[in-house]
Amino acid sequence: MASVSDKLLHLVRHGEVHNPDLVLYGRMPGFHLSERGHLMAEAAALEIASADRAVARLYASPLLRAQESARPIASALSLEIITEERIIEPTNYFEGMVNSGSESAFKNPRHWHKLLNPFRPSWGEPYREIAARVRSAMDDAWETTRGGDIVMVAHQNPIWVTHLDVAGKPLFHSPSSRRCELSSITSFEKRGERWFEVDYRSPAAGLLGDAVDVGAV
Repeated sequence: MASVSDKLLHLVRHGEVHNPDLVLYGRMPGFHLSERGHLMAEAAALEIASADRAVARLYASPLLRAQESARPIASALSLEIITEERIIEPTNYFEGMVNSGSESAFKNPRHWHKLLNPFRPSWGEPYREIAARVRSAMDDAWETTRGGDIVMVAHQNPIWVTHLDVAGKPLFHSPSSRRCELSSITSFEKRGERWFEVDYRSPAAGLLGDAVDVGAV
């Protein structure tokens, strides 16, 4: 690991979701981990538990896939899961629509009016608001946690937007450019008033080959 800080904050993405209809599931209820997704979550838990670092707190988005991905971590480290609303998936106009292939809603002209401003973006929650709420959750957890690391199980979009914000980069991006694989771990530390990204790991890399990952916002 690139840092030897006595406290780190890890943003962990959930595992693969059971999504046979290939929809953009967003905040829709009932989207649980697939069998492979559970294996991915266990890989992330093993990575965290074997790092020889104390973990003081475990947070998870309220969405089912994040809660399920947090359970192996909670079990491995004997921690309770604290539900944190601020790290939830963003809202999205295309939620519930097909997100892949020839039937993708993005290819239908009737929806193109929602694609007019990719910088905000016009189809959902503004990137700046996503970054602000996740950073607020991180700040609060950091300031109130003593004696160990913090783990937050969240979603690709909030994790990647936070990565860009911490790095001082523009928040506009193509989803295809995100370095945030299923069950990946992006680690940060706070020095004074500034956050720094210090590590990225993909403990479920060996399970990604045939994984379905089309539901992210």
